[in-house]
Amino acid sequence: MQLSGTAASTAIHFSDLGLDPIALDLGILQIHWYSLAYIAGILLGWYYLTRLIAQPNAPMQRRHADDFVFYATLGILIGGRLAYVFFYQPEILMHPLDVFKLWQGGMSFHGGALGVSVGIFYMARRDGLSWLRIHDYIACCTPFGLFFGRLANFVNGELWGRPTDVPWAVIFPSAPDGLPRHPSQLYEAGLEGLLLGLILAFFFWRTNARNQPGKLVGIFLLGYGLSRFFVEFFREPDVQLGTLSWGLTMGQTLTLPMLAGGVYLIATSAKRRSIDA
Repeated sequence: MQLSGTAASTAIHFSDLGLDPIALDLGILQIHWYSLAYIAGILLGWYYLTRLIAQPNAPMQRRHADDFVFYATLGILIGGRLAYVFFYQPEILMHPLDVFKLWQGGMSFHGGALGVSVGIFYMARRDGLSWLRIHDYIACCTPFGLFFGRLANFVNGELWGRPTDVPWAVIFPSAPDGLPRHPSQLYEAGLEGLLLGLILAFFFWRTNARNQPGKLVGIFLLGYGLSRFFVEFFREPDVQLGTLSWGLTMGQTLTLPMLAGGVYLIATSAKRRSIDA
């Protein structure tokens, strides 16, 4: 993409923003904003979940919400990391111990979501709960993690967008060419986090969606899938993969099952009305 000199001169220089990936440096211990983003997303999601299940006809009790924090943390870390390794950077498997080096980055939301789903299945089966209704409630809490995670990506100066001449373009020092780029991390934070969270809140609090098992998680899957598919047009493809032979990025490809699943769950949710609704 050819950019004018004016575009480069008016772009925002990331280094001028004064952002540092390290939130607290204690010498022998460094606390990164990325780690704090995970913690904030999980804790705020848990708190919001306790508010949701306080409403009539909830699919689980407070003790289940407390237990779920453990399963969600494991699911996010294990599922997110393994999916990244298998789909985005399989060469890591040549050095198996590197799979555990989470501090070096490399997490997949799709894998993390699958890991959380496995945790929901296990808890629901163990305690005789409705796994689909629990998915509905958890889906409403997930945008917190997405929002903070994408902000942390921006602070880290990673996962930047494609070259552009828009007035809010940012020159990221980690980009090899020094070109102004879309701050696609912020686009994702706004769409996958803020907007999707508000949509789910509306359907939970203002409609009867929570009593139609599968509808809320269907809205989440569809909303996230559309947001991610759209933003991928502005986000630089992973350097080791690029655009795949069928014309989509890996991120877009992995959203296709989510889109199909979301449409199906929404379309069939009215047939699965909660007994107590």
